[in-house]
Amino acid sequence: MLVLILFLIVGSVLVYISKFNFVPVTVNLGLYTFSNIPLFYVIVASLLIGLILSYLVYLIGSISTSFAFHGKNKEIKKEKDEVLELTKRVHQLELENEKLRHESGRKSEDSNSL
Repeated sequence: MLVLILFLIVGSVLVYISKFNFVPVTVNLGLYTFSNIPLFYVIVASLLIGLILSYLVYLIGSISTSFAFHGKNKEIKKEKDEVLELTKRVHQLELENEKLRHESGRKSEDSNSL
């Protein structure tokens, strides 16, 4: 519904602009010359070209951000795998330590326990 309202507002503004800007003008684009083009068409074309260029700049920024996030995600995954491997190794060492304690016959004592 909001998009429909925005389209109506933009359409109303374009109609208002076109009503008062139908003076024919000459447009020079490098080697090409276009004559007797209504000023309203030049205004709308300039607006559309500006919107397209700004969207392209946004798209390029979005793609570069996506690549940066992809690199960071790979780095995070690598670090998580390393933490997992270290956790497994700590667990193995704890089991080995407990096994050695039971083989030697002495009990493990905690000096801070009650």
